[in-house]
Amino acid sequence: MCFQKNLMLLQLLLVLSCCMSSQVVVTAVLPGRWNLLLQNSGVSAMHTTLSHTGKIIIFDRTDYGASQIKLSPTDKCRNDPKDVALVIDCWAHSVEFDPSTNSVRPLEILTDTWCSSGAFLANGTLVQTGGWNDGAKVIRHFSPCYSAICDWEEFPPQLAEKRWYASDQILPDDRVIVVGGRKAFSYEFVPRQETELAFVPLPFLQQTNDHKVENNLYPFLHLSSDGSLFIFANADSILLDYRSNSVIRRFPTMPGGSRNYPSTGSSIMLPLLAAENFQRIEVMICGGAPSDAFTQAIAGIFLTALQSCGRMVITDTNPKWEMETMPISRVMGDMIILPNAQILIVNGAQRGSAGWGLARDPVLMPLLYSPSEAVSQRFQILSASTIARMYHSTANLLPDGRVLVGGSNTNTDYAFNGVLFPTELRLEAYSPYYLDSSFSALKPTIIRFYPTTITLNSAFNVQFSVPTSPRSDLQISIYAPPFTTHSVSMNQRLLALSIINVKNLGGSTDLATVKSPPNAVAAPAGYYLLFVVNAGIPSTGAWIQLQA
Repeated sequence: MCFQKNLMLLQLLLVLSCCMSSQVVVTAVLPGRWNLLLQNSGVSAMHTTLSHTGKIIIFDRTDYGASQIKLSPTDKCRNDPKDVALVIDCWAHSVEFDPSTNSVRPLEILTDTWCSSGAFLANGTLVQTGGWNDGAKVIRHFSPCYSAICDWEEFPPQLAEKRWYASDQILPDDRVIVVGGRKAFSYEFVPRQETELAFVPLPFLQQTNDHKVENNLYPFLHLSSDGSLFIFANADSILLDYRSNSVIRRFPTMPGGSRNYPSTGSSIMLPLLAAENFQRIEVMICGGAPSDAFTQAIAGIFLTALQSCGRMVITDTNPKWEMETMPISRVMGDMIILPNAQILIVNGAQRGSAGWGLARDPVLMPLLYSPSEAVSQRFQILSASTIARMYHSTANLLPDGRVLVGGSNTNTDYAFNGVLFPTELRLEAYSPYYLDSSFSALKPTIIRFYPTTITLNSAFNVQFSVPTSPRSDLQISIYAPPFTTHSVSMNQRLLALSIINVKNLGGSTDLATVKSPPNAVAAPAGYYLLFVVNAGIPSTGAWIQLQA
């Protein structure tokens, strides 16, 4: 224990001495721990998402050449004359990872998914859009199952525009809006209704395009409380009424530099609260790089990444960015909302840009961000990983509260030797402080909930137990897992629900009556993880289906 404390103190002193702004104060907490789950996942985790079966869908691109896992005997080899690596390809480029067994199952994906996007429908099907080459206009479905028979289903090109580096957002009507992409200054809907245009021009994407470097790729999307869409690209943002194709408002420019690919920062919507009727929407964006970081990195000059974060309440009458300083600069970081409403910032580099071999100085230490603390107390430095997670890294919350971290491939193919940052196939899990055994007495356990499928604007019951009594600061929330790629966590949201009543059933067991979200704008229909949080310590999540 003394060694662990001394190690953490050393980490703090190193960061504080070389990387810290004078306005940041770091508070020491239990640093958490890292565990290697799988030495070889078969494919690099460029794109990842957690399905309601509890398994992680992982895929990269089809034209890397040979991966490290063969297709199953029942799958046919790809025969693609357009493939730039292997025309005949018998290697898998997608797998399904099962955290309960730390094993992978190969999946068959045919068209190129490089730098694509995705979102879950209400029935749990992953809609996956775009990519590169023969996949740029393709729509794919993956319908998760508990057996080993489900696989990718791909459709002939149906997208109106090529969607490479685009972003997806699930809408209240259970459709997906696909926004942007390289040279695609527009948006479109999946599925598209007969009365709708094939695609709708969005001049905002042209206005935020740097021309020399498209610093507005993978735009950040968040569904606001009036049903309109917040879109952030480069350093600017708008609120779009996609139903009438009108810009409702323009927000102030975020200071500091560029925040979207390839000057890659990350964005989240802070947890939504029933106490505010889910009406207050606050967006947070962290990290990124100077606008010329990409071109400078190509020339061998690796600029220091941005050290700032900005928060803005987009529903305010007069919204403005409130800026903060992280303990360390970061480009290509991932932000994951934890079950207790804290934020984990992980992965990335201190210098350079997204792109093949264009970053240096991996950031091995995650940060914990506590949104409700005083500004000077919000950031905390956590235990360092030993694995560099650079370009094409991902992170996803697991139901048990761990964060799965994978990927990192800064090379144009799978390269394991003779390169600065080898292709990374290892999967690891970061366990936050709340999983430490010292908090076991506070940790809730969900026994059951009913009904098992809940509807919007209705009451449901959650039976749970906590070893200690009385309960403290009890919260019940639901979490929508994101589709994660290139530091963009699409459709991630956490909602703190209204607890109507809590009744003790005897001993350590309680029954809470909870109110579900009021409408599909606050919570689009679909599968969510249900968490009970006691004194900041969350239970293991339970899957719950929310219906409109």
